[in-house]
Amino acid sequence: MAKPIAKLRYDDLSEGDEAPALSHELTRSGLVAYAGASGDMNPMHHDEVQAKAAGLPSVFGHGMLSMGILGRALTDWAGVGNLTEYRARFTKQTWPGETLSTRIVVTGKSQTEEGKRVSVDVTLCNQDGEVKLAGTATVAVA
Repeated sequence: MAKPIAKLRYDDLSEGDEAPALSHELTRSGLVAYAGASGDMNPMHHDEVQAKAAGLPSVFGHGMLSMGILGRALTDWAGVGNLTEYRARFTKQTWPGETLSTRIVVTGKSQTEEGKRVSVDVTLCNQDGEVKLAGTATVAVA
C-alpha cells in the first residue's frame, strides 16, 4: 500500500474542520460533454424534448457527475491516492443553471493497522442549500 501524500497531517486535523469548498456551475454543454465522456447517453440528460415528454421540467444532471464533482473535492483536499472509501446517496436531481458546491467535514480520526485515517461527511448542495448528494468518506493522512 502506498504511503499517504503528506498534504494533510493527522495531528493538525480536528472534528468539525472543513475542507475548502469546490463550486461547479452545471450547464447543458457540460451535461453533453459528460454524456459523451462517460458513455451515458440517456436522453433525459441532454434531450430537452424527450425530458419534457417524460414529465420532467428539463434535462437533469448525471448522478455520477455529481459524485465525481464531490470526489474531485475530496482528492484535491486529501491528495490523489489517499481516498480509501467513498460512499454517497443521491438525494435530489441536479438541473442546468444550478451552482453546485461541496462540503467536506471531519467527523473522526483513527489509527488502524493500515495507518492514520480521517473520516468525513460529504455533501453536494445547490446555491439554495438543497442537498443533492450526501455521504461519507475516509482518507489516509500522514
